[in-house]
Amino acid sequence: MRHVALLVPAEWDPQFYELDATRDMLAKAGIAIEPVKWDAVDDDVLRRVDGVLPLIAWGYHLDPGRWFDLLDRIAFRRVPIANPVNVLRWSSDKSYLSDLEQKGVAIVPSIFGHGEEGDALLARARQTWGDVELIVKPVISGSADGTYRLERGEAMPDGLSERRLIVQPFLPSILHAGEQSLIYFGGSYSHAAVKRAKPGDFRVQPEFGGSEEQIEPSAAVRALADAALACAPGDTAYARVDIVMHGDTPCIMELELVEPDLFLRYAPDGGSAFASAIAAMLSASA
Repeated sequence: MRHVALLVPAEWDPQFYELDATRDMLAKAGIAIEPVKWDAVDDDVLRRVDGVLPLIAWGYHLDPGRWFDLLDRIAFRRVPIANPVNVLRWSSDKSYLSDLEQKGVAIVPSIFGHGEEGDALLARARQTWGDVELIVKPVISGSADGTYRLERGEAMPDGLSERRLIVQPFLPSILHAGEQSLIYFGGSYSHAAVKRAKPGDFRVQPEFGGSEEQIEPSAAVRALADAALACAPGDTAYARVDIVMHGDTPCIMELELVEPDLFLRYAPDGGSAFASAIAAMLSASA
């Protein structure tokens, strides 16, 4: 068995997380997982494990300096990891959306700036898209942390002045069509789900009352997800491509390659492709 450190949140409490299904899936591929808090991974851990799996490293955005330092140490010690370090670094900062757009992949319209610009940044967005509702969030964020929906004419929220930001028009389709998530293992499509916000909210995450159900995405959505994943700076063992509709056009919301919910309960093969892709990448980088 390959002994692998499964990165988990800094506030990890095993009583509130169910790992049995994931543990069993990976065990069938010869992988034994040990939950390790991502911000507590030291050189002793990296010396004794056969690989690293950052699949539950939730909260890394709260201390990005420590997160990027960990990735540097994993790369320096050449510890096998899925996904690769360069892919994780790229996906940890939503500036990658600019890379996708430059390569012709449709993204949710986005303007990048710094919180110090304040209302000037919002004015630039409104000059571009008109006096519409806006979404403002940090480029390094997760679980809707620091994400705001701004009404027409509303000012920049407090607390964002020290952060790099992304500003986007609010897309009403999120309220009725939801956000589609397409799951890939080893670069191949596996399954998909749609995430929906609870009535009165726009955030689809379960901690805000969001729900999800399995779907079969359209050919156009599949093609967009394929194109987005092809832009990643390396191979991926696992990936989630989040897509929303902008009118009749599907657009990339995010390309999640660090610690996404993979909705393994919907995997048509019971998770065997997931486990095989993880094992193959760890073996290839050993």
